[in-house]
Amino acid sequence: MMTFKPLCHSWVALHPEPKGIVQFIGGAFFGSFPTIAYRYLLEQIFEAGYSVIALPFRFSFRHWSLAIELLKEQETLRPELIALAKHLNYDHTVYEDKTNYSWIGHSLGCKYIALLELLSDRQLTGMDAKQIREIEQAIARFSIYSVSIKGQPSLLLAPDISDTESAIPIRALAQLLDKLKLGVLPTRAQTQDLIEQSQLFNLTGLISFDRDTIAGSVTQPSAKNDVLWFLTQLKQRRYSLLHQELSGKHLEPVGIRLGRWIVDFNPLDKFAELISDRPLETVVIQFLDRLQQRQQNIVQTAPTESEEYAIVSTLDRRY
Repeated sequence: MMTFKPLCHSWVALHPEPKGIVQFIGGAFFGSFPTIAYRYLLEQIFEAGYSVIALPFRFSFRHWSLAIELLKEQETLRPELIALAKHLNYDHTVYEDKTNYSWIGHSLGCKYIALLELLSDRQLTGMDAKQIREIEQAIARFSIYSVSIKGQPSLLLAPDISDTESAIPIRALAQLLDKLKLGVLPTRAQTQDLIEQSQLFNLTGLISFDRDTIAGSVTQPSAKNDVLWFLTQLKQRRYSLLHQELSGKHLEPVGIRLGRWIVDFNPLDKFAELISDRPLETVVIQFLDRLQQRQQNIVQTAPTESEEYAIVSTLDRRY
């Protein structure tokens, strides 16, 4: 049975025999209390054999800083997870290897995960000097090797690459904040440019929903359709993007179990659905397993940690 314990700044549920560790970051509002809002999804991931780390969502216009905080939390948590597993007489060796960790994001949480992937690429061209300085200051306490999620799969659920207009519905005010360099950074356009230039994102899966008016969908094309944009950009990588579109709206991953029903906190949607009619968790687990297999294939040809230090100046981008 999944039981969350507070550890560092996260909620942690350790599986007695874990085959991997899933780090979950949700979207704005619901992501602030992930162990409640995303309870059923996290339960099913745990029952599939994964330890689960639920990272509470934090709001800020400085998305680089928030993404780097997730990485800092991972580094801080790792020795604590090992110690806790030993205390519980669980297998602790799985927590020692960074490639046993995976990421799942929902909505804006996906953007933070994408930014971590971009940091692994070490080429952040196209940004102004202020953003570069902010990133350098945020990672100053990290070794070069640590500022990376290279080798860690990521699964994006209804990804939303938000910018200032997404956070502030008054367009004139959002534009003013952007003009004064006080809005969301990196912007949606900057994030897209960086992903286009990157050769990574080979361990990525994406699940979309056919009635999603925020992240978009395959069946609802629009000017700011992040789902279609990701599908277009990531289909030509070393490994094509894993993708499946399911029935539902943007908040489909949200829900708790009440008997045979999943309640999703959204009275404007269906509010509740039978577990038997809900395919999301099955697809999530299938994608996790497939991404883990890809990861094993890639790691076999990847450089070791010492080799990573030696070749970092050449910006090796083999995966």
